[in-house]
Amino acid sequence: MGDGVTIRSVLHRLEETLLAVLLGAMTVLTFVQVVMRYGFNAGWLWALEANFYMFGWLVLLGISYGVRVKAHIGVDAVVRLLPLAWQRIVGLLVTALAILYTCLMLYGSWVYIGRLRILGVEAEDIPVERWILSSCLIIGFALLLYRLLQMGWRILSGKSPGYELADEAHDAIRDVGGDINPDATTVSR
Repeated sequence: MGDGVTIRSVLHRLEETLLAVLLGAMTVLTFVQVVMRYGFNAGWLWALEANFYMFGWLVLLGISYGVRVKAHIGVDAVVRLLPLAWQRIVGLLVTALAILYTCLMLYGSWVYIGRLRILGVEAEDIPVERWILSSCLIIGFALLLYRLLQMGWRILSGKSPGYELADEAHDAIRDVGGDINPDATTVSR
């Protein structure tokens, strides 16, 4: 693929589009349901359950997206006081623990979805088997595992000083055009 378009960029755009569509569909469905219920004393029986499953997909895909774009927040004030080598060690430890947790959740999701598939249980109000609607568990945790492995590799290869988190204070200062490295003696008026 030429002109700067790569498989990775296409997949990233697909991921962002899917998240936007899910959020938009949830918003529109909820709005229509509220108007129908309070304006016309009617509604769709399946709407609440559809929103439930769309929210699950949104959250589980959004977790890995947050790792990709470094949007997750965390408390790293003490870690930033450590020397760079120790920041990397702490970053690797945190990433390893997150990978362990993700693997446990992925395994549990696999078992759960497998049992739902064997039982053939349909959703309560939607004529689709629950294992299909709940497959966001496996997909979401697999994507999260992939993103955490990428982060671990960036730390190991020296491309990242540690577990990458959002820095809201730094971003806010940058957005207002201030000093990106303020200290305690800086007074802003």
